Amino acid sequence: MTSLGKRLVVEGAGTAWLVFVGCGSIVLNGAAPQPGYGVLEVALAFGLALATATYALERLFGAHFNPVVTVGFAVANRFPIRDLVPYISAQILGAVAGTAVLAYVASGRPGFDLAASEFGANGFGDHSPSDYQLHSALVIELVMSFALVMASLLMSRRSVSRSVAPLVKGACLALIYLVALPVTNGAVNPARSTGPALFIGDWALDQLWLFWAAPMAGGVAAGALHALLWGKPRASHGGTAGKHGEAA
Repeated sequence: MTSLGKRLVVEGAGTAWLVFVGCGSIVLNGAAPQPGYGVLEVALAFGLALATATYALERLFGAHFNPVVTVGFAVANRFPIRDLVPYISAQILGAVAGTAVLAYVASGRPGFDLAASEFGANGFGDHSPSDYQLHSALVIELVMSFALVMASLLMSRRSVSRSVAPLVKGACLALIYLVALPVTNGAVNPARSTGPALFIGDWALDQLWLFWAAPMAGGVAAGALHALLWGKPRASHGGTAGKHGEAA
């Protein structure tokens, strides 16, 4: 079992990669006719970022890169409760680090103004890419987070090949973003939402609660349903379950 410290470093690095690549596909795309809103390109960027990080790191340390996935695995009895706070803290720090690097790169474009930019932040109402209101954002984030966590749990089962699971999880995230991007700018990950919100401040922080509450509700529901349908797995070393007990 790899030490907690090493696993936290990997969680932070993987989350930073996910945020930098995914949000970078929005923020740095200044040459597009509608900067930042090429839905297919952004969805693929997030999906491929998750797939590559998972392929690279899952075999060594497990890979969540998302507080919702961590909580969902804990509810499903596939992750130790004692590691929840350290994992989520590492994911938030990683997201902030990825956003900081992105802000530095974006500042090199003439005319870029961080204060005036939405910087890939998640929002609803006037800050939704297509002006979707609160109830729409809440439902899309809850449902899509449920789907992501359930897919991650199913892909973590012993019978699933480790060479297939990262690709499936990346494809699942890409499909989720294809649907969610026009509604909320694509979240289903509170760490991903927190990084840009801290840099934008103002409205992004005011609306951040939704992008914690709705995804967490979906993740908890997915974890509870998985535990109900498949039962509590046998614990292995370090309090995780099975050889994929931490992979997400």
